[in-house]
Parts: sequence; C-alpha cells; structure tokens
Amino acid sequence: EMLILSCSSKLRLLEGTLRRGLPDTLLVYGTVMTINPGNPAAQEVLVDSWPEFKVVFTQPCREVALADSDLYTNTHTVYYRDLDACCALLASAGAVNWGQTFRILGNLCPKASGRGSQQLNIYVLSGSTPGSHPTMTAPKLSSLDVSHADLLNGTWSFGEKEKNRKYLATLIRHFPSVCLLDSDGHPVSWITSYPFGAMGPGYTLPQHRRRGYMVMLNNLLAKRLHALGYPSYGYMAIENYPMQSLLSNCWPRPRAWHQTDLCPIL
Repeated sequence: EMLILSCSSKLRLLEGTLRRGLPDTLLVYGTVMTINPGNPAAQEVLVDSWPEFKVVFTQPCREVALADSDLYTNTHTVYYRDLDACCALLASAGAVNWGQTFRILGNLCPKASGRGSQQLNIYVLSGSTPGSHPTMTAPKLSSLDVSHADLLNGTWSFGEKEKNRKYLATLIRHFPSVCLLDSDGHPVSWITSYPFGAMGPGYTLPQHRRRGYMVMLNNLLAKRLHALGYPSYGYMAIENYPMQSLLSNCWPRPRAWHQTDLCPIL
C-alpha cells in the first residue's frame, strides 16, 4: 500500500515526527523541510500508512524526473522502521519508475533492493549552533549565481556533464550556497546544498587551496542552514578522504548511511 502526502498540515506533522527521530531520519527530514516552504525541487512524499507509518519515501515528481539516465535529479530518500514494509512500498505500482537510473539515500538495507550498496559518510554537527570560522583575509564573500553553473560543472566529477549542469543550476537557484569571489568576481571556493538538506558539492580551485577557505565556507553554510531550521551535515563519497578529514576536524561526530544506485536492466 502507498499513500502520497500532499496536505501541508500532514507534511508539517510528518516533519515534527521526523525531527524527533534525528539523526536516523536525517536525509528524509531534510527533504521534507524543503517541501513545506514551497517545494522548489518538486519532490513528493510517500508513506505506507498514515498517521502511523513504517516507511517514508521521497522522490522527484514525474514531471521533473524526465531524463531516464539522470542519476542525480532522480534521487530518492528513505527512512523505514520495518524492512518488509519498505520492500512492499518500493514494489507498489507507481512508487518507483524502474525504467530509470536512480539512487536511494537513507537507511535502506541492501537486502531491500537485492543489490549491493555504497557506504557514504555523513558528518552530523552536534550542539545547538555550528562553530565559528577562522578569521582571515579572504576574497569577497558571496552566494553562488546560476551563471556559475558551468564552473561547478567543470569541477564536479560525477555523472554526465550536460545533465550535471542542469542539476547544479537547480541547486544554485533554489538552495543555500556560499562562495568566495576573486577581484574579478569569479568564484575561487564554494559550497552549495542538496535538496535533502546536506551540504555539498564543494570545491576550491587548486591555486587557492591550503588557505582555510573550505573550512570557513562549511561553517558559514552550516550556520545559514541551522538558522533556517535544518540540521547541519555534510554528504560525501566514502573515498573522498580530503573532505572527510576536513569535516572530521570541524565536526567530530561522523555517521554512516548507505546509498544504493539502481539502473534499468536491459
């Protein structure tokens, strides 16, 4: 059985329930928080039952997920309390477009899909407010602009470049970001945030590294997200050791989730 939650009052109730379940509900909670103020990424929320539920599943609306091979736009998040209920919801008609390449983020057990999973590190900031950033002389602080999408696309190593550009432009347009601009107004270091509330992707141009820019920007963005009511956390691949080291120095409480990438079987 599958229910789509579209009523704003129900979504607010769900948000409160998920907040009480943090940090286990982190990814789904972050997505639901972006839906309530206007749903800029056009996400929908599915549950197995209401008001008592065992599974919460989020995914892009069908009118947004038009490209069958766009792994990043076709991102789903899941939180479940019962594995069988999760499997049943995923198998429900209309729950998942199995003809697409997509990824599922959350506490999804690999057994639910019958496929292997990739472990990811998610660094969760504990405490009431993020720490302060170092004081330094730095380029001008600003936010990313959609005109910067080509620069981000050229430095992001995932997916297909044209689809990436559209995805990154969506992140810049609708979600908080911070960057440092040089004297010509070009970004030299930046970080944005995902539709599920996590910080990233981030990058510093090689000639501007080892100056503490990324530490500063991570803390600034964490403060901005925290002020908006989001939990502050970073999302990265398990093999991204430099960013893991940076965040572990800032935020000493890592947690591991799983990502499962599913592709059409031809």
